[in-house]
Amino acid sequence: MRCWIIGQGLAGTQAQCEAVAAALGVQAVVKRVDLRPPWRWLSPPLAHLPPWAFSGDALAPPWPDLVLAAGRRAVAAALYVRRMSGAFTLFLQNPRVPPALFDLVAAPAHDGLSGPNVVETLAAPTRVTPQTLAPAGAEWAHLFAPLPRPRVALCLGGPSRAFHFRPDLSALAPWADGLMVTPSRRTPPVALEAAYTYDGCGPNPYLGMLAWADHIVVTADSASMLSDAASTGTPVHILPLPRRRAGAARRLERLHANLIAHGAARPFSGALDTWAYAPLDDAEEVAEVIRERMGA
Repeated sequence: MRCWIIGQGLAGTQAQCEAVAAALGVQAVVKRVDLRPPWRWLSPPLAHLPPWAFSGDALAPPWPDLVLAAGRRAVAAALYVRRMSGAFTLFLQNPRVPPALFDLVAAPAHDGLSGPNVVETLAAPTRVTPQTLAPAGAEWAHLFAPLPRPRVALCLGGPSRAFHFRPDLSALAPWADGLMVTPSRRTPPVALEAAYTYDGCGPNPYLGMLAWADHIVVTADSASMLSDAASTGTPVHILPLPRRRAGAARRLERLHANLIAHGAARPFSGALDTWAYAPLDDAEEVAEVIRERMGA
């Protein structure tokens, strides 16, 4: 089956599409597209645009059988390919256009999107599974196995529309010897003494940290890191941040509430309690619906 991933080249949204492709067991060709002015300035995006409105990778035959798309500027490109090819087209997250324009839309519950062709996931699809954690744990055992327990993976986001990035890390001081710190692309320079801090150079040990962690602490701003953490089965502690915009913060706080209700996460209170829960597998959930719909 020929599969295209259509997006703007944003790492987070592309990773979600790649997770669904991996769950389906298909090799996907990534098509990075953008919109030319004046179309790129329109919000919400237009659903029907001519081919000359797009820039980036060519959208031309041989056409795919399946399209996985995400990102505001990918909406019209995905629908263009659907019109030209008849490919089954899935859009991840809220497309801000009627979901009925796609064959399927997969959106997290905190987006509040519903419809007959909408599959609601608890969080975001991720490639974090037991099958990906096991080899990562083996690869990074030399670095993380010697750390004293409890090993704590600290996942840092950064400033966003929803939250100011002023995390209080002082409560983690008692576990500093077993602390593994990984930043995101949004993380500003943070002065933190830890057993291991990834500096962005060389191979990324992120999955290795998740594999070896006894606890995972994630700043409240990062939906993708929270989704990854909740897919491990390891206790997830949400590190609070001060609100910046109430509306944007409420959306993420709905995600926090859903993860807490599932039993995956708890607000970080300064203690590292231990509990068990069923790891999320949103990518497989979406993949199963795609199999059913394409088979039908």
